[in-house]
Amino acid sequence: SVSKAMTPSRPGTKSDMRCSLLVARLARRSGLRVASVDAVPVGGHADSRRRRPRPVGRTRRPVHPGKGRLRALTRDRMFTSGPSGRSSRPSVPACWETGRVTDQPHDLAGVRRTYDQGRLLEADLAATPLGQFAAWFDEAVAADFGGLAEPSAMVLATADADGDPSARTVLLKAVDARGFAFYCNLQSRKGRDLAANPRASLVFPWHPMLRQVVVVGDVERIDAREADAYFVSRPYGSRLGHWASAQSTVIASRDVLKARYAELAAAFPDTGRDDDVPVPESWAGYVVRPRTVEFWQGRPSRLHDRLRFVRVGDEPARLDDESAWTVERLSP
Repeated sequence: SVSKAMTPSRPGTKSDMRCSLLVARLARRSGLRVASVDAVPVGGHADSRRRRPRPVGRTRRPVHPGKGRLRALTRDRMFTSGPSGRSSRPSVPACWETGRVTDQPHDLAGVRRTYDQGRLLEADLAATPLGQFAAWFDEAVAADFGGLAEPSAMVLATADADGDPSARTVLLKAVDARGFAFYCNLQSRKGRDLAANPRASLVFPWHPMLRQVVVVGDVERIDAREADAYFVSRPYGSRLGHWASAQSTVIASRDVLKARYAELAAAFPDTGRDDDVPVPESWAGYVVRPRTVEFWQGRPSRLHDRLRFVRVGDEPARLDDESAWTVERLSP
């Protein structure tokens, strides 16, 4: 049988009531007797003690997670390290039911703004993905001093053979009827990903304009002569930096990178010629051949405009061929 718990001397919080109900429910399921004992109220103080049921009989281990008396779940108890279960993190109140940290440096839920700087209707859209991207990119370049410092920056998302994703920011180096081109180190993580899984997504985050462009497509290697031609056009320091960095590998410190750069600078001095630094074998260029190109414009009340060009057929299509694309509107 289950004895009646003593009536609390002061009203408890909803969280306290849920804990009490949980203890009683689990006790009934396991056929335990429940006795009245003193317990520290969750998040309470010494002067607000009240009676709390605890299972007795076959076990005296508290049903509440953790050991000992009922305690408020804190950041220190959520994030533990080592056999002692202690952590150097400061104690921060948290919700026991969800484990969500409630003490945040900013009110993230309240961070918002009104998106009211433009629109994107079907009548405003260019006839082709290349035409629309060129128009928006020109406006992004013109907005350089409006907070958009790097309009050619794009987030490149890839996945390896197992489907594990990764993303990073790279620079767009060319866009034409074929697609969107960039260059990288074949031995980097993105290079290895694309070798195993030649598909990618690009996002141009033009936040000051309340716009973004999202590209999804297949990835192809750029011709070696074209890639080499771009490499020799880069500044001397950038060319030497490619040699100095075994990209995406772990190094002991920045001093290792600086020492390697100094060695290469001595081996390949800056002569002002485009061939003073040889093209490394790990250098490569890629072009994303889109299957879809979405243009997103922020609008008030979260009723954003999303117009997407979708490729007709399975074969790669030119971005300037109007007949190769259809347009659809997506719900925001």
